[in-house]
Amino acid sequence: MTLLKMTGVKRHYETPAGVVRALDGVSFEISEGERVILLGPSGSGKTTLLNCLSALDSPTDGSYNFKDGEVPRNHSEKMTSFRRENIGYVFQFFNLLQDLTVLENILLIQEIAGNKDQERALELLKLVGLEAEVNRFPGEISGGQQQRVAIARSIAKKPNLLLGDELTGNLDTETSQKVMTALVRACQEENITSVFVTHDEGLIQYATRVIRIDSGKIISDTVLDSTSEE
Repeated sequence: MTLLKMTGVKRHYETPAGVVRALDGVSFEISEGERVILLGPSGSGKTTLLNCLSALDSPTDGSYNFKDGEVPRNHSEKMTSFRRENIGYVFQFFNLLQDLTVLENILLIQEIAGNKDQERALELLKLVGLEAEVNRFPGEISGGQQQRVAIARSIAKKPNLLLGDELTGNLDTETSQKVMTALVRACQEENITSVFVTHDEGLIQYATRVIRIDSGKIISDTVLDSTSEE
């Protein structure tokens, strides 16, 4: 089933040097359960596309539909409500609260979403392999472990769509593999659709689909073997 559809999406910026066409007519659909990686060089428009997907930014032109409804644009309150109800986000720099334990970081997000549930929080931490770290503080665990906490936190509110921008950018190759393995497992178990921006070709193995973008346009869109991450 189709989760979202973008048609002819443009995002142009006026600058003193002229118009910047960050997105220049992007069209695609994403189905429920897909794990999509957006690949492209710096300045290609992939982060702008992610911001439009999350309703952090509004397209200049084109349409964006999510679960058969049009995504609000140019209205901060409606855009915030859309994000709260539908979007999870994994950040490159973790953004964990340092004075809360691993478990408390998850519980806080649940509380904000109105569905605090310690049993589920513990299940999510077990899902990402951190059941032994629940009472430790972020500063007491490794960067890779902190990113796995961030993954558990981002899916705690049961988002329809999980987004990430260079979420392994600060991690070494071995740690990145552990993080991505945990991410794939969590998305499969929770039936969450995900879209991640990266420039790392090595992460393709964890995706079911790769969309390459350059100069604000999609240059290729490839569906992969769904077992490629095994």
